[in-house]
Formats: sequence, structure tokens, C-alpha cells
Amino acid sequence: MKALVFGGPGQRSWDNVDDPGITDPTDVIVKVDTTTICGTDLHILKGDVPAVTEGRILGHEAVGTVVETGAAVTSLKKDDRVLVPAITSCGRCGPCKAGMAAHCEAVGGIGWIFGHLIDGVQAEYARVPFAETSVHLVPEGVSDEQVLFLADILPTGYEIGVQNGRVGPGDTIAVVGAGPVGLAAMMTAAIAGAGRIIAVDMAESRLRHAAASFGATHTVVGGENAEAEIMEITGGAGVDVAMEAVGVPATFDLCTRIVRAGGTVANIGVHGAPTTLHLEELWIKNITITTGLVSGNTIPTLLKLARDGRIEAEKLGTHRFSLGDIEEAYNVFGAAGEHDALKVVIQA
Repeated sequence: MKALVFGGPGQRSWDNVDDPGITDPTDVIVKVDTTTICGTDLHILKGDVPAVTEGRILGHEAVGTVVETGAAVTSLKKDDRVLVPAITSCGRCGPCKAGMAAHCEAVGGIGWIFGHLIDGVQAEYARVPFAETSVHLVPEGVSDEQVLFLADILPTGYEIGVQNGRVGPGDTIAVVGAGPVGLAAMMTAAIAGAGRIIAVDMAESRLRHAAASFGATHTVVGGENAEAEIMEITGGAGVDVAMEAVGVPATFDLCTRIVRAGGTVANIGVHGAPTTLHLEELWIKNITITTGLVSGNTIPTLLKLARDGRIEAEKLGTHRFSLGDIEEAYNVFGAAGEHDALKVVIQA
């Protein structure tokens, strides 16, 4: 088969590789119908994820069709259409039973294994371990694009932003970073009943997307005036929930300054550098700071919302490619600002 193969930092290729086969009785083999590229894939290509070794097939989000099942698989069958999420779960270990599949012990203590610790889904076929407790049947009448982004960024925004932030009806929230995950957080915060959603980003094109399609009621250009503008919007009180969706010290610091007393800072962004926590200013504010890695527990709920038209995750897909053109898709996604790209949709 053909697959997108990591060749070391800065190196990728669309190569011929061996077809995957059943390794364990809980496996299934899926024909990949639709996949996408994540910012994490770009970090891997930069050499930022040393656990990814040369020869690894990348990708951790897909919609596909079951073509083969392991001997222990009873609830999935050939031709089932499934969402293959970023997180793999055995469903039996302590973390999985506690709702933290992100830390599944059966797959090494981290649920994100596709395109990381095992071959991923940017390929014509993929092996899916622990399939019965990991994949989700796609509802009838729902397109691949409607559910593709429920594999990773929608549940990330919802679980790590909205749920960890305890967003409730009427809350005023700020999402600092209007990239795909930040937009997913806005979309799901609207479902949770947030009254005012303030999108903050340096790129005005992303702010336009936030206001037009993802529920933002206010937009603020990031920079030295952002804090003052947010405080003006909130009448000087600050926001109930500040979500950090960038992953740099400056944006996390901004979140701690704009959150109201008793509010929550929900960190979604992936941080690669230390940041300063100004406890000398924060100790008196009674704020909560949360962190986390998505477990995918909300995917069944999000699938129902997609089925019923309550969320339109497909709006995140701005550019479309065939699987054979995945190298071009990487070029576009890697220069997202130049192409006004949010997410790419790659179809077989």
C-alpha cells in the first residue's frame, strides 16, 4: 500500500510500504477513506517528538471502513464505517476505567499511539488495536467530513477547554488562540451555553472565521492592547473562563491576567517552553488552573450532535485533497497563514 512515511526531521515521503495485518485478536484493519493532518504532525517533522522514529507512518485521525477483524472482535464487522480517534483505549486498565484513556496503561501510558508509537492512518490501510473500545460507528446519513474532526480537535476543545473550564450557561469566556483547536473550543462552548465568547488571535483572518462560523461574539486582536480590550468588554471584571489554545508563555500569562476572581484558566495549548506562574498576584484571586490531554470520552456525545446538526465540525475543513496528493496537503497546512487554511481534508 501507499503511506506517508516519516524519514527523520524535515523528511517525509509518500511511499510503498507493507500492508498492515492483524497482530492481536482485538485488532481490526481499516481501509482509510478520509484523514487529515494535525499540528502535531508538523511538530514531528520538525523533530520535536523524539519518540517518533524513522519509518513511522504518520497520522492519528481518520474515518474508514472495516475490512478485517481479529478473532476476539464481536461488535464490529466487515464494511462497518468507523471513526478512528487519536486516542486508543483498552477499556480495562485503571486509567481507562477512571475515564482517562489518554493514559491507557495497555498502550504504554499514553493513549496517543497512532503516528507516534505505532504506524498511523495517513495511509491506504491501518491496523487499529483495541478496536472495540477505541473506534466509533459513524451514524447513518452523516458524511466523513461531518465527523472527521471529532477524532481529535473537537473533543480536545470540548474536554480540555469547555469541560475542564466548567463553562456554564451565560458565562463569558475568552479563547486565546483561534487556530483549529481554539475554534473547536468556541464551537463547543456555544453548545454548553456560553453567553459571550471572545476570540483572541494575532491573525485577523482567523478572527473572521471565529465570528462567522464558530460562535465568537467578540474578537480581539492579540498584542499589547488585548488585555485592556477584554477588560472593557467585561466591564473590568474579567472572564469566567480563559482558555489558552496557543502553547506559548505570553498567551498563558494573558489568560491569568484576564480571568476574574474565582474563574478558571483552562490550558489547551501544547507548551514547549517554561512559563512563569505569577503566584504573587494570583494567590488572592481564587482561580483554578486546569491542564490535560484529550481522552475522547465525549466523542459519543459529539457524534450525536453532528448527527442532529447541532455542531458543524466540517466548517473546519477549508482545503481538500486526494490521498495521493498528501504531500501537497502538507505544504498547504504547513503554511496555513498564507493559504487561510484551518484544516485539510484528505480523501482516498
